[in-house]
Amino acid sequence: MITGGIGESPLRPDGSLKVRGQYAYASDLWLENMLWGATLRSPHPSARILSIDTSAALAMPGVHTVLTYKDVPGENVYGLKFQDTPVLAEEIVRYQGEPVALVAAEHPETARQALKAIKVEYEVFDPLLDCELVAHSPEVSPLHPGGNLVRYQRIVKGDPDATADVVVSGVYEIGMQDQAFLGPESGLAIPEDDGVHLLLATQWLHVDQKQAAKALGLPVSKVKLTMSGVGGAFGGREDLSIQVHACMLALRTQRPVKMAYNRLESFFGHVHRHPAKMYYEHGATSEGDLVYVRARLYFDGGAYASKTPVVVGNGTTLSVGPYNVPHAHIEGWGVYTNNPPCGAMRGLGAVQPTYAYESQMDKLAAALGMDPADLRIRNAMSEGSTTVTGQVVDFPAPVAELLQRVKDMPLPDASTSNILQLPGGASNTTHGEGVVRGIGYGVTIKNISYAEGLDDYSTARVRLEVIDGEPVATVHTAAAEVGQGLNTVQQQIARSELGVQQVILHSTDTDVGDAGSSSASRQTYITGGAVRNACRAVRAKLQEMAGTSEELTSQQIAAVLGSAVIEETREYHHRRTYPLDPENGQGNAHVQYGFSAHRAVVDVDTELGLVKVVQLDCAQDVGKAINPEAVIGQIQGGSAQGLGLAVMEEIQVADGKIRNPSFTDYLIPTILDMPPMNIDVIERPDPHSPYGVRGVGEPPTISATPAIANAIRAATGLELPRVPIRPEHIVEEH
Repeated sequence: MITGGIGESPLRPDGSLKVRGQYAYASDLWLENMLWGATLRSPHPSARILSIDTSAALAMPGVHTVLTYKDVPGENVYGLKFQDTPVLAEEIVRYQGEPVALVAAEHPETARQALKAIKVEYEVFDPLLDCELVAHSPEVSPLHPGGNLVRYQRIVKGDPDATADVVVSGVYEIGMQDQAFLGPESGLAIPEDDGVHLLLATQWLHVDQKQAAKALGLPVSKVKLTMSGVGGAFGGREDLSIQVHACMLALRTQRPVKMAYNRLESFFGHVHRHPAKMYYEHGATSEGDLVYVRARLYFDGGAYASKTPVVVGNGTTLSVGPYNVPHAHIEGWGVYTNNPPCGAMRGLGAVQPTYAYESQMDKLAAALGMDPADLRIRNAMSEGSTTVTGQVVDFPAPVAELLQRVKDMPLPDASTSNILQLPGGASNTTHGEGVVRGIGYGVTIKNISYAEGLDDYSTARVRLEVIDGEPVATVHTAAAEVGQGLNTVQQQIARSELGVQQVILHSTDTDVGDAGSSSASRQTYITGGAVRNACRAVRAKLQEMAGTSEELTSQQIAAVLGSAVIEETREYHHRRTYPLDPENGQGNAHVQYGFSAHRAVVDVDTELGLVKVVQLDCAQDVGKAINPEAVIGQIQGGSAQGLGLAVMEEIQVADGKIRNPSFTDYLIPTILDMPPMNIDVIERPDPHSPYGVRGVGEPPTISATPAIANAIRAATGLELPRVPIRPEHIVEEH
């Protein structure tokens, strides 16, 4: 009997190694004779490079090479959507931390000392920092040749001038959040065969390969990438970091070169979540039916485009939430500034508007005298509903059910004699004086996979053979395991489709076709579909050899195969999506939506501004739980990141400079911050996806933040229009 298939929760193949601290991450890479690479970064957010003197660094013992933009062998530019990011700054630096020069040395400390010896003369400019000002000021000096606007998107549904009985409005802001993955950027570049082999931690091997080959002036076939252990990602590894730099140093020195960022450099070396400012107005009937939503959303993309075009697209198309809204007028801007670059992070483009519209729903409920959950349930979309872009939801959308489920979950005891459970905890800041409890709700809609006409697909190669008398399947994809459990899912699918127990995962590399990025909650859907298709092609050949269409046992498979080998490669493409209409933003932009709802219970010490999240409950539709325990883990982890954004996580940027680039000052939730969670997973299969699956990873991050913020508002009665909510926000308003 085959175990560990679809619907079960087998042990992760990497699980025990990670628990024991024996798992090899990219930072553990090592080769004899390797050099160490290091990056010199600009201390200024906006400046002109007048001169670079590398002579002193080159003269240091142990230093093998120092490279600047003049040494980039190919094109000195790359980018995910727009080709706007220099490999090394050529004339202008546009953010603090922009790479200016590279060093390769015998020892990492030698490389760091060599960086200090490089003399760069700058002409410093005043940085451009105000996102909203930039969006409406074409006369402002452009940071890029095409101007400062990355993308503008307008969406009009129904009557943009509709009126309503009850109207509420608000202005909401979200600070800059970091992915805070625990394994900083690292990799090892090895020169070989007139090219280079790069081992690294990333989210998308093939897009890295294409960008690196272009910058290195090499054919793609001469740049091989192999995945090493990834210590978390959450979107922060979609853009290039060490990739081209390490390869440049390796090709120049003809020695293996390792690059590994420390924590401080990691804060400068990857993109962050877009901070945003959002103006919202909601109109409803006196009975509580939504009539219209009008909104203006401003996303600060920082110095380079990265995923800003996608953030604007997602932000505007998801701007009214999982609600039936007949009329809407939405505008979204993504702009360049001299702030740190922003790009992909879990919940891409949906986190910001969800916080705003869920704040508005609570405000509207108060104006109507309605229960906040009941107002949401009354307006919840369902299968057959039409989104703000006119797209008909032709798959289950159990939004009302999710809300009702979290509403019906048991509440925690209203009182406690344990001081550790009060705000401030072991600090003994209170014995309950001034502590008030609040309950809040948050629900979200998040697009799954790529959108707006992009052909999203993955590739899988599956091999079936007999080894030591047992049938063994080998699955080869380029899909990145970044901690989400994808490797386990691929094994589960192969076991169920082929009826074999032993499934080996080939190393993840660019020797197989593209699998896309491990982002957008897409891999189980898209790569899972590719593995399914390849397995079914193998099974069909096996059954042809056996002369039967019946399922075969493991013993029968071994007997039929003998010494033969079956290998098949297949792709999976989801159904087509379409670009938005440039005039009104209408169109079938998304292939699937994910939905989740949270209820938060918080205690707030109104005198000290301290918050304790007492309970955080979640209900989520996952379509089909391929691995039920992994689904629970995704919901817990996503909720933790949403909690972080609600009450503690923010990169503090002043005058374009990051003020807290460390885990001492950039706070993330610990086990002591995470409350108990009741989690209700429901399965309403999507008929258009493999096995009915629906992306899981992002929605819980998105709906957790507004639920906690709304609970704090319920406890304090304060407006609190910005997250993260800090103690001074509560105390100052009181």
